[in-house]
Formats: sequence, structure tokens, C-alpha cells
Amino acid sequence: MSEVKVRLARPEDDERLGEILVSGYVTAYARKMPQVVLSDRRKAELREVGKKREQATVLVAELEGRVVGTVTLWKKGAPQSEAWLPDAADLRHLAIDPALQGKGLSRALLDEAERIAREEWRLSAVCLHVRRGNIGVAKLYRSRGYVREPEGDLDLPEVELDAYALRF
Repeated sequence: MSEVKVRLARPEDDERLGEILVSGYVTAYARKMPQVVLSDRRKAELREVGKKREQATVLVAELEGRVVGTVTLWKKGAPQSEAWLPDAADLRHLAIDPALQGKGLSRALLDEAERIAREEWRLSAVCLHVRRGNIGVAKLYRSRGYVREPEGDLDLPEVELDAYALRF
């Protein structure tokens, strides 16, 4: 496989990233958590990449010039941030094109997001949430050093999310 290039998202990426997010989540849930069905409202929210770019840092992974993945990182105190630690970024919306999932592409996106939080923003941690029961995703983050932190859990009417943090 060619080298993955990670860069900031641009407006011309928005539509492709929205489709990667929706198809990535739908495919992953169908395979790993078939009881989970994304609502039309949730799909529309995932497609609002331009809005996310206004509030957060949206990264894209490119492979051979084609956008194949994304992740979003909110600064401490940014609108929509769900970070519960006082000096932490909030990482969300990691998705890879379903045709390329399982090939390690998320590693490059996570490496860059964590580097930005640590080196550019000088924060002490990255916080994130994983849908309760999504064992594979939780395992991915634990393998990178993220630790389960129940005090950051979000138990919302439509979803229960387990909190994890990576401290630098």
C-alpha cells in the first residue's frame, strides 16, 4: 500500500468526507453492532463537515491522491467539545472508507491528531467517547494507550458512550 498523507480538510473535501463518515459508520455498525441503526438526523449531522471545520480541526487521510479517511479534533473549550478533562482536546468522527477498513489507515490520522493536541496546542490529554458495547473500537484506542475514564461517560437518551483518555 502507498504512503498515507494526512492534511487539513478543505471545503472541496466536505461532500466526500460526509459520505465516508456515513458509509463508514453504517458499515461498521452493520458488521459489529447490527442492533444499531443510524437515524436520518444522525446521518445529516455526520455530513455537516463544513460546520465542523468552522469549530474544529478536521483532518483527512489521502491515499494515492484520494481522500479515504477523516478524524476531527476540538480544542479545549471549543463549541461542541465533549472533553471532560480541563486541559484536553476532544477527538471524534474517526472514519475510513469501508473498502479500506482494517488496513491501518486510522493509525496515521490518530498519530497526527494526537501530535497536534500535544505539540501544537500543548494540551495534556485527548478525550474521546466510544459507543458502549463497541468492543473493537475500544480495543483500538486501548492499544494506543487510551484509558477508560467512567467519569467522562455520556448516557444520553439515544446513545450510551464510554469515555477514554490518552494523557501525555
